[in-house]
Amino acid sequence: MIILGLILAIIGFVFDISILWTIGLVVLVIGIVLWVLGAAGHAVGGRRHYY
Repeated sequence: MIILGLILAIIGFVFDISILWTIGLVVLVIGIVLWVLGAAGHAVGGRRHYY
């Protein structure tokens, strides 16, 4: 999810497509939050680890 968000943000920035830039940043932030929660030991969506 982090990689997808990063790719979308880069494509949106390079080609000046604001919707891709916005979606990429949102997906990137959500991915980072889920990764941090999983790394801290909290269950995310019923799973102990989020991959």
